[in-house]
Amino acid sequence: MTNSTPPLSHTIADIKALIHRESRRVTSYDVATLAGVSQSAVSRCFKPGASVSKATFARVMQAAKALDYTPNAAARSLITRRSNQIALLVSNVVTLHYPEVVAELSRQFSLQGMRILLFSLPREADVDQTLAEVWQHQVDGAIVAARLGTHQVAEFERRGIPFVLFNRNLRERTVSSVVCDQVEAARTLVSRLAAGGHKRFAMIGGPRDSVIAQDRARGVTGRLAELGLAPPLVVGGNYDYDSGGRGLREIIARLGDIPHAIICGNDVTAMGCVDTARHDMKLDVPGQLSITGFDGVEQASWLSYRLTTVRQPVHIMTLAAAEMLTGLIRNTGGGEERRVFAASVVEGATARLGPAS
Repeated sequence: MTNSTPPLSHTIADIKALIHRESRRVTSYDVATLAGVSQSAVSRCFKPGASVSKATFARVMQAAKALDYTPNAAARSLITRRSNQIALLVSNVVTLHYPEVVAELSRQFSLQGMRILLFSLPREADVDQTLAEVWQHQVDGAIVAARLGTHQVAEFERRGIPFVLFNRNLRERTVSSVVCDQVEAARTLVSRLAAGGHKRFAMIGGPRDSVIAQDRARGVTGRLAELGLAPPLVVGGNYDYDSGGRGLREIIARLGDIPHAIICGNDVTAMGCVDTARHDMKLDVPGQLSITGFDGVEQASWLSYRLTTVRQPVHIMTLAAAEMLTGLIRNTGGGEERRVFAASVVEGATARLGPAS
């Protein structure tokens, strides 16, 4: 059987001997010399989406394999003036409960030849300290799932680093963002609960520095007022499992009774609330008490919960965020843009809902 790939222009032994004498690493120039092509052709072969003939690609890959060559990302960034690195700033809540966000963003940018650098914030208020680390990595852009202030936005702009806010708003000015309408989602959930006959509401909120938690509480309170119902009793939470049980006990202690419905700040909190109600307090959920969550995480659909919740279109949102940031980096986008997506109510087994209007 004959090999259809043309022979290499120089012997492998000659090139390897030269590299050994000079005590250095294999470079793209060595690969080009061995393959008998230009150095720019070698670069194109290792650049996703670049135009190169099949014959040239075959020669370069054969030479690279023979020399055990690996492209130097740092050297390439000096030429292109891009690091091909994207910073992803997320709170621990996102990291723990939305692994699909991190995984999907990583996949989308990998298709563009870019890599994700993950920066996890213990709290959204810690963003200043995290940004100090981000600047050290010379990233090409950032996806930010945390609250930014105007001075932090100004620093992004001063450094010429494009960014997209993920599921966060900046009320002071318009910036590129991908958001789920949290206020409208909360209003829709309240409407369905009220249509199911619920009149006395309580809420286990999220962290005080969470913009999402604030928007959800605003939507719940506003819709109840429009329906002529009393404002909810709101207790603090931290988006974790323990907040559900602790919040339920505090609500009942303060009311002196069981409310008709408890809206939890997220699904994990709702799971803790459901378990405490059913197993510790022996309450009938949803017979005596309706409990709902927010987000629609995978665990919410488990048979032991089948949680009534509000699902965010996370997959579509991550695709939009990746597309927007790629356009900003390559100057192919249309400037600052805000894309808003709608959530949907998941009719589970933990709440009595009325019909959708």
